[in-house]
Amino acid sequence: MEYRILGKTGLKISRMGFGGIPIQKIDAAGTRQLMLKLKEAGVNYIDTARGYTVSESYLGEALEGIRDSFVLATKSMARDAEGFAKDVDVSLANLRTDYIDLYQFHNPSMAQLDQIIAPGGALEAAQAAKAAGKIGHIGITAHSLAVFERALEMDWVETIMFPYNIVETQGAHLIAKCKEKNIGFIDMKPLAGGAIENGTLALRFVCANDAVTVTIPGMAELSEVDENIAACANTAPLTGEEQAAIAQVVKELGTNFCRRCNYCAPCTVGINIPSVFLFEGYLSRYGLGDWGKGRYAGLSVKASACIECGVCETRCPYGLPIRKMMKAAAEKFGE
Repeated sequence: MEYRILGKTGLKISRMGFGGIPIQKIDAAGTRQLMLKLKEAGVNYIDTARGYTVSESYLGEALEGIRDSFVLATKSMARDAEGFAKDVDVSLANLRTDYIDLYQFHNPSMAQLDQIIAPGGALEAAQAAKAAGKIGHIGITAHSLAVFERALEMDWVETIMFPYNIVETQGAHLIAKCKEKNIGFIDMKPLAGGAIENGTLALRFVCANDAVTVTIPGMAELSEVDENIAACANTAPLTGEEQAAIAQVVKELGTNFCRRCNYCAPCTVGINIPSVFLFEGYLSRYGLGDWGKGRYAGLSVKASACIECGVCETRCPYGLPIRKMMKAAAEKFGE
């Protein structure tokens, strides 16, 4: 396992970490097995968030007795000091620990970032928690290039998390600046939220960028751990065949696709928006029409139920035209 220093934090972490979103699909016992597997393999960076439902609590139970083998990071959506302070205490309880190595402001907009740094904002609580030893370091996560660029100029920012993958390279120039400024760069969505089917190719692409400090693929199966570690450990230059495969992924996906972050939820009429787009991908991109149709048929609310209220679009960090995409999916599936 290759290790890197996470920017200003000075923390020594594995080049591949663990993204804690998918463990919502399993249970605490399964999470424990994953943690033991990661420890054995030398993976020591764990990412979760207060907003990932049971993720913190599953990890807290799973890390009993081995917590000090990991650098633990979580996040808060709170923008005011009181809310952030409460989130820190809940995270400490959920994770069954007396300190959290990295606490991050979770995907603020430019306006919310203003609120965070204003008097009475969440930054005050973060700095107080750091002084009290509850958290070790402070970072920020973003989906917006404007927020990313602004965060680079804030001296309290020790790490920045942003999407970077085969089809999302819009932040590459800012990732390079992270390295110049000694800000740890944490790569989220290396597989574009699961849209990139070839995980090995996706991780090979990410790790070819030396400015990426750590990448955090989400994992729920033990087999995924082995596959992902092997991909990240392969430091050979990308082959011509791999370059051609990367170009094909870009051609197929472009930028107008769902990353399954679920920020669009809840839908006004109960449509599971990410699932609709996932099953539409099986139908349109991967040649798995019958599989896609079968999964789509199991949805309790179909794409055709969309009332085009547009609320989901106001929440989408990628600015996707969800109403238009939903209509197209309904036409493809015929309901």
